[in-house]
Amino acid sequence: MSTEDRSRHRVHIIVATSAIALLVALPASALAMGVLDRFWTDLLARHDGPLSFRFILQPIMAILAAWRDGKKDAETGRSPYFWTVLTNPQKRAGRLREGLKSTSKILAMGLVIDLIYQTIVFDTIRPMEAVVIAIVLAFVPYMLVRGTVVRWAAWRRGRKSNVE
Repeated sequence: MSTEDRSRHRVHIIVATSAIALLVALPASALAMGVLDRFWTDLLARHDGPLSFRFILQPIMAILAAWRDGKKDAETGRSPYFWTVLTNPQKRAGRLREGLKSTSKILAMGLVIDLIYQTIVFDTIRPMEAVVIAIVLAFVPYMLVRGTVVRWAAWRRGRKSNVE
């Protein structure tokens, strides 16, 4: 099995696990009263307390992955990541897959850390909240930074060629 096949397999496992966790949790959560209020209250209360280091660690790891991928995009002349995802339906799925592949370990780490946090603080597991936190802390920074790096590299390359 090649490295690319293993990475693709890993991404599929993470996505499938997240989808299963959501499907299992959704009916029980939908029946509970005040689910949305609790959901937002719990999400906003996570910035302090045990395991709060993840609010720094996950975005930094996502930014480093985005920096690496953005530099590759700039070297190969590809369009900025987030812009392509938003405006090019033909390339959207492929580019999202690339981003998911690059952040899969970060997302998995975020899910595990948040599930541990929930067990410590809430004495229960709320998978949907864990998925939202992992996406917000890892995938969103990745999407925003990768395209910015491409633009910065193109601007810098243009400046160097003007100086020479």
